[in-house]
Amino acid sequence: MGQSSNLNGMLESYSGATRVIFIAGDPIAQVKSPSGVTRLLRERGADKVVVPAHVRAEDFGSFLETALRMPNVNGVIATVPHKFALAAACTGLTGRARSIGAANVARRAQAGGWHGDMCDGEAYVAGLARLGFDPRGKRALLVGAGGAGSAIAHSLVDAGVSALALHDIDAQRRDALLARLASYGGTDAGAGSADPRGFDLVINATPMGMRAEDPPSVDVTGIGNGMFVGDVVTAPAVTPLLEAARARGCGTMTGLDMFRAVSERIADFYLECE
Repeated sequence: MGQSSNLNGMLESYSGATRVIFIAGDPIAQVKSPSGVTRLLRERGADKVVVPAHVRAEDFGSFLETALRMPNVNGVIATVPHKFALAAACTGLTGRARSIGAANVARRAQAGGWHGDMCDGEAYVAGLARLGFDPRGKRALLVGAGGAGSAIAHSLVDAGVSALALHDIDAQRRDALLARLASYGGTDAGAGSADPRGFDLVINATPMGMRAEDPPSVDVTGIGNGMFVGDVVTAPAVTPLLEAARARGCGTMTGLDMFRAVSERIADFYLECE
C-alpha cells in the first residue's frame, strides 16, 4: 500500500514542466538507477525524472547533440560503454574527469554544451565515510585500474591517503593510470601486488568475485584484523573477499553500498545547478 501511494504521488506531480535526465547505456535494461535517482531528486524537491535510453555506441554522439537541443533535458548519465565518449563530448570537465578521461554525468553548461564529472570515486569515498572509515592518512591498496579503479584512485588521492599502491594483471593499464595520477598531483602512487599486508584499506575494483570459480583478486591470507576491505562487485552482495575479511574482523564495504552512494552523488550533481 505504501509503495502504491508513493508511486501515485510521484505520477500526480509529473507534468510537462518536469525536467528530464537521460541515462544512456548499451544495454540498458539491467540498470537500476532510474527509479533510485528519481526518488532521491524528488524527495529533495526537484521536479526531475531519470529516463533510460538504449543508445548504441555509434549513435551516442548524435544522441548527445539531440538531447542538447531539447530545452527540458537537464543532462545525461552515462553507463557502459559511454563514459569515455561522454567525457570526449563535454565542453567542460572537472579536473578528475579530465585526468581519468571519462565522465558518468553531464549537465548543461551555462556557456553552452555539456559540463561533465566522474563521481564514481567520490561516491566510493563518501560510502567509506558513512561506514566509519576515513581514508585520510591511510595506506591503500587498490586492485583494478579500469574505469571504476581509475575513478576510485583519483578520489583516494583527493581524500588524502598517505600512500596508494595499484595492482592490475594488465601492467600497461596499471602504468597508464599511474602516469595520469602523477600528472594529477597529490599522493605518490606506485605499483603494488595482490598482497594486502601493511595496508589499512584494501579495495577490489575488478569483476573478480562475481563467479564462484573466479580466482581471488587479493591474497586473502594477508588480510588482518584492523584492515578495511571494499569490493565493487554487486552480485553476490558479499563476495568471497568480503567473507574472508569479515571472518578476520575487518570492516567492509559492499558493491551495493557503493551503488547507493553513487546514486546519491548523481542526485547531488544535478541539484548543484538549481
